[in-house]
Amino acid sequence: MKNILSILLVALTINFTTAQEIGLKIGDIAPELAYNNPTGNILKLSQLKGKLVLIDFWASWCGPCRRENPNLVDAYQKYTKVKFKNGNGFEIFSLSLDKNNNAWVKAINDDQLFWEYHVSDLGGWQSEGSNKYGIRSIPSNVLINGKGVIIALDLKGSALNRFLEGQKE
Repeated sequence: MKNILSILLVALTINFTTAQEIGLKIGDIAPELAYNNPTGNILKLSQLKGKLVLIDFWASWCGPCRRENPNLVDAYQKYTKVKFKNGNGFEIFSLSLDKNNNAWVKAINDDQLFWEYHVSDLGGWQSEGSNKYGIRSIPSNVLINGKGVIIALDLKGSALNRFLEGQKE
């Protein structure tokens, strides 16, 4: 009996680890995200229904994230009002893995990330939102269409612009 319980426990652990490592994939519905912005107001991913949305996982202390930010700014400026096949306009929903509100706000301002949707639970790597999406490294992102369906993962640099160009009407 003890051996059977041990085997069952190992099997459950393996299945949990495998599911966690796989995370979300293209075609899945993006889970809701609803967290505070820097001033304490709750912003929800579902508020952006109807638009193409890049869910960006980043942090102020992440060098690669900060180097990727100019690409996001460029894409936001270029596509925010564009009509796409599966969405009207483009928005960025930035979920920060910061623990310090002041450092987070400073990075937003320093990098000129002037879109509205910045959220965080200030949980660092224990962030509920990043865990919902199976994020294990940053920068990471998930692109969803106007219906909330995941259409691309980890579009960085010029790949984001190329993908968005291909989605235009």
